[in-house]
Amino acid sequence: MNTGARRAAGDVLLFLHADTRLPPDGVEAVRAAMRDPAVVAGRFDLVYENAPWPYPWIAWSGNLRSRLTGICTGDQTIFVRRAALEAVGGYPEIPLMEDVELSRRLKRLGRVACLRARAVGSTRKYRQEGAWRTVALMALLRALYALGVRPERLHRLYYRRDPRKQLRSPGA
Repeated sequence: MNTGARRAAGDVLLFLHADTRLPPDGVEAVRAAMRDPAVVAGRFDLVYENAPWPYPWIAWSGNLRSRLTGICTGDQTIFVRRAALEAVGGYPEIPLMEDVELSRRLKRLGRVACLRARAVGSTRKYRQEGAWRTVALMALLRALYALGVRPERLHRLYYRRDPRKQLRSPGA
């Protein structure tokens, strides 16, 4: 993400997951939010298109949590002023919770806008791992991170079933 930010030309950067789509009015929604000089960053509400229960609840609860805490997740499509990203040292170079840590840092600089416009995300991980199991895992990971557990350890927990995504030590 930092490499992309360095190569981008704009004053506002938008980080979109490959399996997420912006709403049709997404670019204008970002422009409107950024007209407020107090806004340093923001995110979209998340929705899962044509997804049955419990996915609407999962999206709703994640959006509510984000609105209450000001913490954004990558699935919600984070956008940020370049100057603010640079002021906080860029995206944290950690293997998991980088979006949470970035949000925490950005909140110290100014307001994080929580847009009502909806980005459309994927339910792939939930379907592969089980919806409730994934919800519980994500809640556990957030809690452990808040308690100071290292992101490398959290990464191993998150990807424990996918050896292709396990962290490897240099030279391994």
